[in-house]
Amino acid sequence: MSDAGTTMTFHPQPEAGEPTPWAFPAPERDTLPNGLTVLHCHRPGQQVVAVEVNLDAPLDTEPEGIDGIATIMARALSEGTDKHTAEEFAAELERCGATLDAHADHPGIRVSLEVPASRLAKAMALLADALRAPAFPDSEIERLVRNRLDEIPHEQANPARRAAQELFRELFPADARISRPRQGTEETVERIDGAAVRAFYEAHVRPATATVVVVGAFTGIALAEVLADTLGAWTGGTVEPRPVPAVTGDDTGRVVIVDRPGAVQTQLLIGRIGPDRHDRVWAAQVLGVYCLGGTLTSRLDRVLREEKGYTYGVRAFGQVLRSTAEGTGASLLAISGSVATEVTGPALEDAWQVLRTLAAGGLTDDERDVAVQNLVGVAPLKYETAAAVAGTLADQVEQQLPDDFQAQLYSRLAETGTVEATAAAVSAFPVDHLVTVLVGDASVIEEPVRELGIGEVKVVSG
Repeated sequence: MSDAGTTMTFHPQPEAGEPTPWAFPAPERDTLPNGLTVLHCHRPGQQVVAVEVNLDAPLDTEPEGIDGIATIMARALSEGTDKHTAEEFAAELERCGATLDAHADHPGIRVSLEVPASRLAKAMALLADALRAPAFPDSEIERLVRNRLDEIPHEQANPARRAAQELFRELFPADARISRPRQGTEETVERIDGAAVRAFYEAHVRPATATVVVVGAFTGIALAEVLADTLGAWTGGTVEPRPVPAVTGDDTGRVVIVDRPGAVQTQLLIGRIGPDRHDRVWAAQVLGVYCLGGTLTSRLDRVLREEKGYTYGVRAFGQVLRSTAEGTGASLLAISGSVATEVTGPALEDAWQVLRTLAAGGLTDDERDVAVQNLVGVAPLKYETAAAVAGTLADQVEQQLPDDFQAQLYSRLAETGTVEATAAAVSAFPVDHLVTVLVGDASVIEEPVRELGIGEVKVVSG
């Protein structure tokens, strides 16, 4: 074809290549001379390197009466070292284009670093300094305590956070750390000072009980040398293995209403204790619970949102609380959402009916197939970033799982049948063993809820 002497050439449309099998990345494992365990995973093209550090400082090691000290210590790790003030440390991170975060949870403290691969060595040196010699100046600890105290009233005002707090208080024994707020209360946080933070650090933070996960593109980077020159300089003694208390609780069916007079919505949180990831039922449970409430097409959403219009969405999920190879761990199995105040009773009644119908009739093959596709088929997209891979590998370390757990989980999900998924979902949410927390107007919702007969009902102050 020509126009004014110009010739246009048409090329054939490119053909799609053969799809290549995907598997969750397998890390390599090493141990530095100081006892620090290292998992590293080369991911070509990932020019932002993700680093996760697991510190063995679980919340149940916090001294009595100062719940929240692990959170304050985690936040203080970036507030200056023996080489830099807090302001200088922040400026050095910024020059690297790096971000550094830390948080405390029941299994321990997690420190997370992301940095361009070209500046990895400098950022790792800063991370090593934060772990090796944090300054913990009294003035910064006081500021962090004040900040935390300012956060607590806002958390109490949030219906979802308040529901979670009440559910944990109900499920677990009062003397168990897991029954109390993860980041402490006003009373306990007020007692935290610099001396207490320094003592907690000395007692629990050392390389021999820590693990670092490094994921990204390492082409042109001598990773072994970087690790040796940075985290390898971190020193500390060994410690005897600490006994891990078993997670126990009471999920006898009952209802707790957290009274919020005048509330136009009721926050629902229905939960119980379930197995951790070491249990052979885990894969089937993940699949079954996803069919029940993992997506917009799930059973609960179809009834409560699409058919009845009670809610914008309701979800069922399993969340690992603590996982150990000895079988002393547990997960929280829960259903969460919010509904208009006046339909709280009918919404709960329909939710229980969904659970009874599931037990009587089971899932369909179509539900199972869609769930497998959603969980397994999108995994390559879910793990496109180095941070997603590093976070999952760090979770596996924290929960004492083998390095290939996630890869094997996807295989097990694909092999799980409809009958097995149904049985796991029914076992996860037995209608007579669910603790229901409602944050809403008790004057409106108490009587309709009592009439449902789903357990003893009590009202507590909001």
